[in-house]
Amino acid sequence: MPSAGRSSQKRNLIMSVITSEMQAHWRSLQPLFLIRDEAEYDEAIATLNALLDEVGNDEQHPLSELLNVLGIVIHAYEEKHYPIPECSGIDVLQALMEEHQLEPAALPELGAPDIVTQILNEERELTVSQIRALAARFRISPAAFV
Repeated sequence: MPSAGRSSQKRNLIMSVITSEMQAHWRSLQPLFLIRDEAEYDEAIATLNALLDEVGNDEQHPLSELLNVLGIVIHAYEEKHYPIPECSGIDVLQALMEEHQLEPAALPELGAPDIVTQILNEERELTVSQIRALAARFRISPAAFV
């Protein structure tokens, strides 16, 4: 039994050292893991951008996991405070047309302008081939139009 007592003491000593080291570093890391308001969100985004500049695509970089965790924290905050509204494929098409300043005549992959207008007015549904053509044109997933 004496070895069990020594093992327990050793474990307690190790935990004491780990705990004191963690406390020293936690004060500087803690703000990265808690976003309570817009100011902290802005700071987290700035830190994320700086980490992206430093880490890049190097998964072996010592800060790579910190980058991943910060991304998860920011994503959770955004889901809570900036939820993405549900939208239809037609809503996506209209937004893309507006963003690219396109008129119905500028979408020949959908057909004649009157067909595009019918699609936009939800009088006609997008076909699979039209969805594929739009996805290719705008370089987005076909799922965006479904």
